Amino acid sequence: MSNTPPTVPVVPAAVPQRKGAAFSRWLGRSILRLGGWHIRGPVPDLAKAVVIAAPHSSNWDGLWGLAAKMALGLEARILGKDKLFWWPLSVVLRRLGVVPLDRSSPQGTVGQAVAMIRDSEQVWYALAPEGTRKQVTEWKGGFLKIARMADVPIIPAYFHYPEKVIGFGPVFHTSGDDVADMAAIRQWYRQWMGRNRGTG
Repeated sequence: MSNTPPTVPVVPAAVPQRKGAAFSRWLGRSILRLGGWHIRGPVPDLAKAVVIAAPHSSNWDGLWGLAAKMALGLEARILGKDKLFWWPLSVVLRRLGVVPLDRSSPQGTVGQAVAMIRDSEQVWYALAPEGTRKQVTEWKGGFLKIARMADVPIIPAYFHYPEKVIGFGPVFHTSGDDVADMAAIRQWYRQWMGRNRGTG
C-alpha cells in the first residue's frame, strides 16, 4: 500500500470528460494511490480518437485502467454485447461508458464504432487490440479500420507493471497501409511489460 499521491497529468479541454465527476476522480486517484500506480502523460489534446490499450495480460488491467479513467475524468466509450444490458447492470455499464453492440446490425462492430465516432462531437473509443489476456501472435486489426474509416487518430495507451505506470504514447495517424501501420504500432509497444507478459 502506498501513501504517495498518484501522478495524474492535466487533461486538455478538447478531451471528452465526465461532468460533475469529482467523486469518481477522487475514487480513481485513491485506488491508484493504494496500488502505487501513476499516470504518465501528456494526455493528447484530441476531441475524437481511437484509444488502444496493451499489453492486456491480466484481469487486473481492468481495475487499474478503470481507476485511471476515473482519476482523469475521461469519458471513453466501449462497445459491449447488447445481451449484457439488463437492469440494473445496464445502468452501471452506461455509467462506465459501455455502449450496447447490436450483433444483428449489418454494419458489424467496425461500422457501428465508426458511426458512433462520426455522430459525436467528442468521443474516445477504447479497446484492447489483442482481444484477449492470452499471448497472441496477431492483433485484431479492427482498430485500424475504425480509425481510418472515421478519419481519427489512434492514441496508444499502455500498462507497464514494473514501474506501475499507465501512460499515453505519441498520437499515431493511419497511412492506409494496415500491415505497415500494425507493424509500427506493435514495434512501439515492445518496450512495455504487462502483469504476465509483454506484447511479443
